[in-house]
Amino acid sequence: MSALSHWRAPARVGAGHRIPWWLAVTLIFLGGRVASTIILVVYASVQGENPWTSAQPNLFDFSSMWDGRWYNIIAEGGYPNTLPYTDDGHVGESQWAFLPVYPMLVKFIMVFTGLPWAVAGVSISLVAAAGTSFILYLLVLRVTGSASQALFTVVLFQVAPVSPLLQIAYAESLQWLLIVSILYLLVLRRFVTMIPLILVLAFTRPGALALALTFVIYGFWRWRHRRSDSFPPGERWALVAATATAVVASAAWVVIAGVTTGVPTAYFDTELAWRSAYIGYVELIPLTPWLHALGWWLPAWGVPAAATAWLVPMIFAGILALLMAYLFAPGTRRVGIEIRAWVLSYALYLLAVFFPQSSTFRLLGPLFPGLAAFAAPKHWSYRLGLVLISLALQVVWVGWCWAIDGSDWTPP
Repeated sequence: MSALSHWRAPARVGAGHRIPWWLAVTLIFLGGRVASTIILVVYASVQGENPWTSAQPNLFDFSSMWDGRWYNIIAEGGYPNTLPYTDDGHVGESQWAFLPVYPMLVKFIMVFTGLPWAVAGVSISLVAAAGTSFILYLLVLRVTGSASQALFTVVLFQVAPVSPLLQIAYAESLQWLLIVSILYLLVLRRFVTMIPLILVLAFTRPGALALALTFVIYGFWRWRHRRSDSFPPGERWALVAATATAVVASAAWVVIAGVTTGVPTAYFDTELAWRSAYIGYVELIPLTPWLHALGWWLPAWGVPAAATAWLVPMIFAGILALLMAYLFAPGTRRVGIEIRAWVLSYALYLLAVFFPQSSTFRLLGPLFPGLAAFAAPKHWSYRLGLVLISLALQVVWVGWCWAIDGSDWTPP
């Protein structure tokens, strides 16, 4: 009997089970996108002229700024064979920092339909966002057994502070669809079926290496509980294959960039170019980017150097403490080892390699399956409060990070 054959989503949810679950998720998705669209339209109406658009751009142009232009360049011209260099001899910014699946998919849609870049890019993000919502519901229902908790998880996902990314010409929406699909297959123990999705994810957005750690944690958990939940050799080897795929696929783009440009460190050098405006050109050493960032931001905010020296390790330790508090909270323990392993793995991945600045909020997006832990309480005031706070923070995020105000140091 297959893993899916002994479980089905309930046909209906809601009061008296009057509403089909798929219709409930669809309505939540539409409601979330309407809210984000209103926020984006309002900000677009007062947006001044900027490097990407004229003043008061339409919704699609406003939704394809920032990194959307890099994806546009890739779709139109691919990747360069040589790296750009700054006047002082360092590798500069280029297409090599962006992975190819999303721009190539948008290019295919453009050729097939004749749609312009911005419309095609936003359309793919919306379709992926809808798919993510459906699979997120199925995932949370599977691990918690609660349709109410699963639905409210989708609500939180749709109104989250960075949820406008679900309809922006970025690769995030597609990345999130792949992540939730892989986690759902992990719950169903379809380890071999995960492998093609892992490969696609590795060429969509960075982070596939976090999946490898997720599988290791999950495998250790299954091994420890093998007496109460058998872990047969076939499943073990399939999980090993999926883990190896995640590791090898994570390195593939680094190799491709190095071979194409003739510079072995091309991908890393290109990524580091973006943080050079803050701390200059430094080598990528795991776990140091957050320390470098705090050492830069705290003095920039007026914190004395003497205080910075002890605040940096304290803040870093505080971040780790918050992560552990979340992982071991009673509500989190009830959402399954698969979601908890992913949250831990991806958070450690960010702590190891990411330089925190205003795009931190966007980079936290892949943690969205962890919203299930906040969706359990059913009291209407708690749930309404979370929705209103999320919507308010969404307004703040679009205004602070997405909308452009002159020389903008708050990229999304």
